[in-house]
Amino acid sequence: MADPARAAKLAQRIKVVVAEALGRRVKDPRVESITVTDARVTNDLQHATIYYTVFGDEVAHADAARALEKAKGVLRQEVGRNITVRLTPTLEFVADQIPVNASNLEELLREAKRRDAEVAALAASAKHAGESDPYKGDSAEDIDEDDFDEEDIDLSGEDDVDEDANR
Repeated sequence: MADPARAAKLAQRIKVVVAEALGRRVKDPRVESITVTDARVTNDLQHATIYYTVFGDEVAHADAARALEKAKGVLRQEVGRNITVRLTPTLEFVADQIPVNASNLEELLREAKRRDAEVAALAASAKHAGESDPYKGDSAEDIDEDDFDEEDIDLSGEDDVDEDANR
């Protein structure tokens, strides 16, 4: 097992080498719209996964995938020349989904912002369901004596004596 830090450094080097080789060595016009975004190498340094994005529609994505598959040997050869490991890692190309996910997140944020604006507009014109301060008039002078029944308050204290006798 190699050091994970070494694998990360090797991945960055492979990313640069592949990006340069796509522009220099590969003469296929389908790779012109490819951008290498990331590379990952396994800890044993045997396999490299290279993530890429393509500017264009679905046809451009399919063409770019076929072009990368066709140029895989040339790219691996270029990687082998430019890195210092005993075995040249195999290359796997994966379309990067980060731009798609980012656009989805941006759309969700726009929708949330629009809904927040709607809620703020409703809150600005909202009124309280009752009085603005329903507790402001609850002083002792404002309480009517009719609110209490004589049964509610037992001033005799007879219930307390009976409870002590039962214990």
